[in-house]
Amino acid sequence: MRKIVSLSLMLGVLFTGCAKKAEDINAAYVSPLQYRHYSCEQLQDEMARVSAKVSEIAGVQDKAHKRDVLATTVGLVVFWPALFFLASGDKAEELSRLKGEYEALQQSAIKKDCSFVASLKSRVDED
Repeated sequence: MRKIVSLSLMLGVLFTGCAKKAEDINAAYVSPLQYRHYSCEQLQDEMARVSAKVSEIAGVQDKAHKRDVLATTVGLVVFWPALFFLASGDKAEELSRLKGEYEALQQSAIKKDCSFVASLKSRVDED
């Protein structure tokens, strides 16, 4: 009976606690209306700030993912208490919000027909 409970606990932690890769996190919806009064220059500055923050948080998220994969491997093979260290430093929610902000800024810039939008469209088309 104890083995079944322990196994259930480990599997529960394994499947719910792992941090996702940054690239696998979808953007949360953010309304572009909050940027409707921004000038093109302000939109461009804000996009640069948000983009830098996305890169920073994506790096933290990827480190958390790698740490979780290692802890899972060690936990399943060698030392099961390592499974309790999963998802420490998970930034999925913040990264999702920031990706959504960037998309909202991009939509606002397109709507205002800002001059830098052409370079954004070419980058999106390359991806």
